[in-house]
Amino acid sequence: MVLENRSKGIILVITGALFWGVSGTVSQYMFQTLHISAEWMTTLRLLCAGLLLTLIAYKREGYRIFDIWRHKADILSVTIFGIVGMIGVQYTYLAAIVHSNAATATILQYLGPALVTSYFIMKAKRLPNKKEILAVVLALFGTFLLVTHGNIQTLSISKEGFFWGILAAIGLAFYTIQPIELLRRWGSTIVVGWGMLIGGVVFSFVHPPWKFEGEWYLSTNFAFFFVIICGTVLAFYCYLNSLIYLTASETSLLACAEPLSAAITAVIFLGVPFGLIDWLGSICILLTIVILSRKEKEVALE
Repeated sequence: MVLENRSKGIILVITGALFWGVSGTVSQYMFQTLHISAEWMTTLRLLCAGLLLTLIAYKREGYRIFDIWRHKADILSVTIFGIVGMIGVQYTYLAAIVHSNAATATILQYLGPALVTSYFIMKAKRLPNKKEILAVVLALFGTFLLVTHGNIQTLSISKEGFFWGILAAIGLAFYTIQPIELLRRWGSTIVVGWGMLIGGVVFSFVHPPWKFEGEWYLSTNFAFFFVIICGTVLAFYCYLNSLIYLTASETSLLACAEPLSAAITAVIFLGVPFGLIDWLGSICILLTIVILSRKEKEVALE
């Protein structure tokens, strides 16, 4: 039974990670081929996925999902999470895809775990240990290779792509750190559902959902459905349920399938150039997750 549950957890987390990664490639197709704006996509993704997740939470929790609005501290926290966390992690990632490609944007976003580790080191006012130093050095070196191809005088991606990619990593770090207490009190489905809805409503003032930009064909329907349902709702659902059967460190390791799937599908289906140095830089960044996850597991066993 243990082996069966573990296998179920592995399948769930890999499925979620693959959905996340492939949705990045599908988003690139929508931006570059169908000329759909990242701003419109951000608004619709947050509103639609937020509504669906909130309905899932309501089915599980009932009217408890509204109790989060009874406490001033929780109201402020979930509002900040929705505006800064959700918009920060969603729009910056999509903007990074627009100005570079799905592979590069997803890899750069995965600098987030190294930023999270650095934050907690500074918060604890201590020196980093050897594994933490190695993880941060690998993250920086991997970024250097990915962005410059080893030549410090040139950039292999646009300045805008690099800018939004780094902001996506910062957004991911904030998204990970800020709602910790909220998640403990209310659970991830309630917090993320409300956070997406808040972010979607606020971003509607930046780009209203009814102001569509782009070309709408039959393929657009499938692409939009995949990004919203598979790449957001189902991916989130699979990832959360995998935590029932696996440890957080194991899910973090297996979630590396996300940037790898984004890179592979972007290269195969969209013809994105991704050379040896790009793969080497990507591996360096992904190794930081392996190192940090092992550290977390070791601490948990002590």
